[in-house]
Amino acid sequence: MGLKIDLHVHTCYSHDAVTTLKQVVAYSKKRGLDGVAVTDHNTVKGALKLKTRDIIVVPGIEVSTLNGHLLGLNVTVPIPAKLGIEETIHLIHEAGGIAVAPHPTTFYKSPPSRRVSSYDAVEVMNAASIPFPVFTYLSKRFAAGLGLPQTGGSDSHYAPEIGAAYTVVEADPEVNEIVCAIKKGAAYPMGHGIPLSIRLGRTALKLKRKI
Repeated sequence: MGLKIDLHVHTCYSHDAVTTLKQVVAYSKKRGLDGVAVTDHNTVKGALKLKTRDIIVVPGIEVSTLNGHLLGLNVTVPIPAKLGIEETIHLIHEAGGIAVAPHPTTFYKSPPSRRVSSYDAVEVMNAASIPFPVFTYLSKRFAAGLGLPQTGGSDSHYAPEIGAAYTVVEADPEVNEIVCAIKKGAAYPMGHGIPLSIRLGRTALKLKRKI
């Protein structure tokens, strides 16, 4: 049985997320995950600060490129925002990471360019996408057309969303082994969309924080 890893998790180090680092660990264990990738918007601070032996932590980042968002996994150095996507992929590779195209068909989530074929993998299950089945189907078609490995992640910005979608990776529990397995296609997505009750909980929390 492979490792269950949510490859798209935001923490309070993202400007639009509220999840604390302690909550990442607690909810990952609650959901039966073996690990998560911390992929905050344009920063690796959260990923580097999350030190724990309870789960595997894949350091990462979600970069705002000139051509949409891009996930970098196994990245421990900042990757500048607002560069072309090809240059950003190159920088992720230079940093020792892999470049994953997140939510490539969800038009309202700053999808990365679909004219690029140099991604290492495609996120075909993004639990935050609505309607989840439609965008999962379209994203799987996109990934298959490029012949690229497929991943899943929650795109969580609120702790209870963690683990709604995840990736099963056939690898030893080491970060380098995990990203190599993903790149080789020894991984597959699992999960479902974030339930409405949890979405409403996140909205209520945001409204409470504004009062």
